[in-house]
Amino acid sequence: MQGLRAKFRVAAVVALTLWIALLGLYSLLKPISNGCVMTYMYPTYIPISAAGDAAAASGKYGLYLYHEGWKKIDFDEHLKQLSGVPVLFIPGNGGSFKQVRSVAAESDRAYQGGPPESTFHHEAGLTSEEGRADTHLAGFELPTQYKNRLDWFAVDLEGEHSAMDGQILEEHTEYVVYAIHRILDQYKHSHDVREKEGAAASSSLPKSVILVGHSMGGFVARAAMIHPRLRKAAVETILTLSTPHQSPPVALQPSLGHYFEHVNREWRKGYEVQSTHAASYVTDLSNVIVVSISGGYNDYQVRTKLETLDGIVPPTHGFFISSTSMRNVWLSMEHQAILWCNQLVVQVSQTLLNLVDTKTGVPFPERQKRLSVFAKMLRSGIPDAFQWTSQPDSNIHEVGAFFFCLGGQVARLPGCPNNLIWKDDGLERDLYIKTSTVTVLAMDGRRRWLDIHKLGSNGKSHFVFVTNLAPCSGARLHLWPEKGKSNSVSPSDKRVIEITSKLVQIPSGPAPVQMEPGSQTEQAPPSSVLRLTPEDMQGFRFLTISIAPRPIVSGRPPPGASMAVGQFFDAKDGERVLSTPALLLSAYSSKDVLLEEDHPIALNLSFDINLGLLPTSLSLKATGCGIQRSGLPDGEAGDMDNSKLCKLRCFPPVALAWDSTSGLHVFPNAYSETVTVDSSPALLSSSQGSGKTSVLLLVDPHCSYELTFAASLTAAAGKFLLLYSSQIVGSFFAVIFFALMQQVRAWDLDLPIPSVLTAMESNLKMPLPFAPLGFSPLLLSLFVCVLNSQPLPPLVSFIAVSIICYLLANGVGAILVWVSQFLFYAAALTHVFIKSRWQQWETKFCFAYLPWFITLSSGFFSLKAMRVIRGSPSVLTALMAVTFGSFIHPALGLLTLLLAHAICCHNALCSHTRKKEFLGHEDKDKEISWQQPLSKHEVAGVNQSVLLEENSSSDSPNSSKSFSDTQLEIFHHRYGLLILHLMAALMFAPSFVAWLQRIGMGHSFPWFLDSTLCIGVILHGVLCSNPEFSSLFSFPRMIWKELRLDFVYLLAGIYSYMAGLGSAPYKVFYPIASIGFLAFALKMSQLRNKDNGESRLGRRKKHSHRH
Repeated sequence: MQGLRAKFRVAAVVALTLWIALLGLYSLLKPISNGCVMTYMYPTYIPISAAGDAAAASGKYGLYLYHEGWKKIDFDEHLKQLSGVPVLFIPGNGGSFKQVRSVAAESDRAYQGGPPESTFHHEAGLTSEEGRADTHLAGFELPTQYKNRLDWFAVDLEGEHSAMDGQILEEHTEYVVYAIHRILDQYKHSHDVREKEGAAASSSLPKSVILVGHSMGGFVARAAMIHPRLRKAAVETILTLSTPHQSPPVALQPSLGHYFEHVNREWRKGYEVQSTHAASYVTDLSNVIVVSISGGYNDYQVRTKLETLDGIVPPTHGFFISSTSMRNVWLSMEHQAILWCNQLVVQVSQTLLNLVDTKTGVPFPERQKRLSVFAKMLRSGIPDAFQWTSQPDSNIHEVGAFFFCLGGQVARLPGCPNNLIWKDDGLERDLYIKTSTVTVLAMDGRRRWLDIHKLGSNGKSHFVFVTNLAPCSGARLHLWPEKGKSNSVSPSDKRVIEITSKLVQIPSGPAPVQMEPGSQTEQAPPSSVLRLTPEDMQGFRFLTISIAPRPIVSGRPPPGASMAVGQFFDAKDGERVLSTPALLLSAYSSKDVLLEEDHPIALNLSFDINLGLLPTSLSLKATGCGIQRSGLPDGEAGDMDNSKLCKLRCFPPVALAWDSTSGLHVFPNAYSETVTVDSSPALLSSSQGSGKTSVLLLVDPHCSYELTFAASLTAAAGKFLLLYSSQIVGSFFAVIFFALMQQVRAWDLDLPIPSVLTAMESNLKMPLPFAPLGFSPLLLSLFVCVLNSQPLPPLVSFIAVSIICYLLANGVGAILVWVSQFLFYAAALTHVFIKSRWQQWETKFCFAYLPWFITLSSGFFSLKAMRVIRGSPSVLTALMAVTFGSFIHPALGLLTLLLAHAICCHNALCSHTRKKEFLGHEDKDKEISWQQPLSKHEVAGVNQSVLLEENSSSDSPNSSKSFSDTQLEIFHHRYGLLILHLMAALMFAPSFVAWLQRIGMGHSFPWFLDSTLCIGVILHGVLCSNPEFSSLFSFPRMIWKELRLDFVYLLAGIYSYMAGLGSAPYKVFYPIASIGFLAFALKMSQLRNKDNGESRLGRRKKHSHRH
């Protein structure tokens, strides 16, 4: 029964693994609609020749200057006129220098077209943490015209896979440093040529280059900053697109992970120079800013968590922003689409042009001004951590952002420009609103008065206003201390505060389509939103909403497609909390929430589980809008009638989701959306707030809705595989280590060595040993966080996700073992079948060439060298594997080791199968049992080679363990090592693919770290291949137990588990290599003791037992 339960546990884990894998692959392979507009261009790439001694060193790569235009140009003449602001584009993994064309083309168009018109929405800026109060920003505004164009350069890195190999990454860094110097030298050369020809210098010589990197190119840009040969102040601004900063997206190669750690460590030191006055050799980064842009949840290749700058760049020197919260973008896009998505490249181009000082024609030298430009141009005015319906946001009351009252003094907001006036600058008639909800359906030129004291009573102290009218030109809002009599749209009373600039821009969905001229259209989607808290309205009595008059066209106004809705409401009425159990159950049965008419316009939905972990489908269905009868025929009435009527009266809902990692996600026209955020919850580095997600719904209060939630298991499986693949890899190594631990322990206890699958089944037994093996690494990781004063992750989700990853690792291991064992058994049966048939044919037929072939092969194998090799095959394996791993590539060394494992497993399984066949024939003649021991006399007629194998596999001639079972145990033990080292070889597979791509470009030795770890893995595979070698691992007692190899494997499994929790699976090489070097040291000690007449193995009892 226990065996059946164990197999059921494994089967359940395998079923869970296959279910998540299939759902995840289906989700990830579905086509994505990102809403991006394609960018078009007329590209020309001008090669920049290498100069000086660097020509030989940089011959493998190239540098190009981009030119936009369809006309043919003279390259030399164009380079001679070079006088713009240099920008260097660095492509990413497998990227091309031609990927610069989209952003370079839009930069050229933006320079010729000038800055975009102001929309008078609230603009974001630097926070107090980022240095808003800096004196350099006093009175700083964005330029109103562009002083100088951008000259876009791009490096040609031959499309190499820099995300797969740390050595390639370092070589790219070397060339980028050279390219920066070459660009600056080219400007000086062009300037000197123009001076010689008598042409006046058009601008100052640039002293720095702006770096723009995509994917791994952004990391290369940061790595170039700490390069010892980079000129001082040669780079002061870095913009990265979908760049992993925290760790590699595929953190498998040790040297790649180590290089990331080295660069990030040097960056932390570089920013500490200004405060600690560190040693002079540390790169000074005090004037360098970095802005990281993420592609959002549609970027499957690089997760948002890796793109943040937390712990690397301080807030005063850079920030991270997702494309979903970028001003004028609001979209999530794929990894490559971020390079051509027109909405994003236009905004990036405008931002970089605004960095140029109109006085000097070069980027602002002040760090805070450059950072402020990025903040104003990229960030939206919506507060990141919005809690609009529960409490005031501290960010809202910052100086210069919104007005505030302190000591009776009122700081004014910027008003609408004086040159923007309405028709006759007057309003037709004032309207006095008596209800808490105000609606505008047309531009009627009227002002609406709302009494704050009356309408904001009974707890309705919050006010939200949404509209599609443009601020200033379409609508204006004022706060009045008392009733005024002025009909002017701009009151002269200084006590009246205009708050129009508090309108925050939000993305609007597609405009409604008018079915026929003059007919009523559906309500337009909102494009602006304003929120007033009780603190904002304190000291004021009235709020006015002034709507501009609509111009008359051909004596008849155009159909109304304008809207505005405002409401006073109680913040608590708008709060909804969705628990984790309810969301999990909604995957099978959707959850409905009814919103009656006159509900709050702003609903704050709090999800107890992060929507990045469990994406949720949100559907809004209008059930009523206060209209009893539509006038349509009875056959056309019903739900369709209500839906049409409500869309004519109520504006489309808008969903705004906020996440602590990726920021804001906006979903316009959210009648039916799968709300997800690009977060990384439940990781060891996650913060406490990452376990939840807040969603703000802006819904028209005139209509009643049925709000339906349903968790999307398909999307959740895809997100799970993306977020926690590194954790699953680390857990897989832990599973194999724990299985090896069981095998070694069985050997030490003189028990049969279990198979890898049997050991995994045993480790899944509840409560022991599953509980200590599954939970102890989690507790140790949390303890390490406490010791290092790091914030703890959300405990419930962290433990739950980690255990699921551990179970999935067991499932993957079981599947791999089943498949590979089936192949081994099939190969062994085929081999034994063919060999037995061949022996039968050999006795019946005489082949003339066989004596000659046997004589030749006997002479060859009698050579001394071959006798040594045949006597010590492990020595040959070690020499070949170490040579390949040290001088060619570590993957080749590990493949050599795997080949030796596979041959040994195959031979042992063939011997086991062949001996079972022999004993089967003996049972028919002598009726002996499989369970009885097999002596030398009972196998007298067996082939001599088989007898020698039997003698060599037993501890004594009177061994009670059968030869067949011995061979099976050898197979089980060697097969466990094969699985472990197979995964180690697969960890180097991406690097090996990159090495094959560069095989014709010159050879370079592997990194020392990779070669050293590879040698350690090889030593572990060679020395620990014999289960008797575990007797060498005997150390002095610690507390109560003698330390042996099984305990070492336990520690290695726990370390691998913790490496996966830390999203650093490449660290699993450290325990494998450590065991290998330790085994080598113990082997050398044994040989030395043997020469001195000592023997450690003499103290061990022989491994002899009955089966």
